[in-house]
Parts: sequence; C-alpha cells; structure tokens
Amino acid sequence: MHGLEILHIKARYNRWMNDQLYTVCAEMSDDERKLDMDAFFGSIHGTLNHILLADRVWLGRLRGQPFKVAGLNQELYADFQALAREHRQTAADLEDLVLAMRPEHLDAPLTYTSLSVPQQKTHTRGFILLHLFNHQTHHRGQVTALISRLGHDFGVTDLIACPSLPPAL
Repeated sequence: MHGLEILHIKARYNRWMNDQLYTVCAEMSDDERKLDMDAFFGSIHGTLNHILLADRVWLGRLRGQPFKVAGLNQELYADFQALAREHRQTAADLEDLVLAMRPEHLDAPLTYTSLSVPQQKTHTRGFILLHLFNHQTHHRGQVTALISRLGHDFGVTDLIACPSLPPAL
C-alpha cells in the first residue's frame, strides 16, 4: 500500500466517523452538546467546531484559497444543524481533493503561516494531509470521551470497521 492509498483510506474514514458522531450528537440536546466539560475546546460542540475550523484552514491552504479565522477556538456555527451540514460538506470536499491527487502531489511543498505559532513553515502536501487526518482523529477521540461521559453510545470507531474500506482477505 502506498502513501496515496493510505490518504484515500483516511479521507473515507474521516467522512464515516464524522457521520457517526454527528448522528449520535443529533440525538442529544443542544444543552448537552454545549455543556462545558473542561475539554480543551470546552464542549462537544466546541470540539466539533474546532475540527471543522482546522479542516477548513488546511483545505484552504491545500487549494490555495486561504480560510481566514480569528483563532483556533473561533465558533463557526452556533447552530448544530448548520455545523453538521458544513462539516459533512467539508469532509466531502477533503475526500474529493485527496481522490483527485496523484502520487507526485504528495511531495509538493506548501508554505503556510501557522496559527498556533505564528511563523512561516513549509511541509510537503502528503505530510500536511497526514497531520490533518491525525488532528481529526485526536479531537474525535476527545468527542467520543465526552459523549461517553454523558452516557451516549457512539458505536464502533475502529478504522478496520469502516464500511467503505476494503473487506478482509
């Protein structure tokens, strides 16, 4: 399996997991989703919002269409339905971007200014995509922990269980 295949898998997994989490979160009250639970971004809603914000920042950089934000905790959508709709669209856009890439695109450099440490950095597009998918997984893990603390079941999260991935040999 080569790098581009791995990124295809990660993009499909991202879309599936977002759908899983937004489905269970839709069954929760807005008060539950927005309850400050001392997570890094406060609440389930705040963490989902941060994932979307980071996805859009990176997607914008990769497309050469910057997505301007005031900060990493900026709320993009207070309304859960809007947040869910926009996150689904952004996951689809990210998957489309990855599926359209050719292997040589992975080694192409991309220079950007970091939001967390405001300085210019350069990485390959392949490494940036690995970072993006890792970032999503990290924060979705926080969301699943918060969902569990509220007594809700988010289902299976294992990569190997993703239905759009190749079946076992």
